[in-house]
Amino acid sequence: MTKWRGLIGILFLALSFSCSGDRVFEEFYAFDSHSWHEKDTAVFMLNEMTEKTGQKLIGIKYSEEYPFSNCYIRVISSDTTGMVLDNVLINVPLFNSKSGQPMGSGFGNTFTRYDTLPFELSEQTSEVRFIQYMRQEHLPGLDAVGLKILK
Repeated sequence: MTKWRGLIGILFLALSFSCSGDRVFEEFYAFDSHSWHEKDTAVFMLNEMTEKTGQKLIGIKYSEEYPFSNCYIRVISSDTTGMVLDNVLINVPLFNSKSGQPMGSGFGNTFTRYDTLPFELSEQTSEVRFIQYMRQEHLPGLDAVGLKILK
């Protein structure tokens, strides 16, 4: 009986450590009808986070029906009073410019591409917003956009 308890304890510890990984924060904002409307803003609340010093990544979940090779996204960070701390336009390539092959990982016709954010989040940052800047009312083929902060 104690042998089984020991095995269950070891299994529980292994699972709890394997699930934590190297991320402090990861959240995706899913789009209705697999299309990012120009008025949709993906908002990520970081009020509860104490450590924001690790690498920051933007993640885009997309399919082969996305009509462009890249995606321009406005990234805005602000503090609890709403004061804008950073406002940067970034370009995230989704398809290889020469071969046309999707970048990132995935299977079938769905892929996830992570790219580094070009600025640090200050300790005062409580909110990060992503806004699509492709000058299109709808961007078909985009399933979600996310923010990931590593340790």
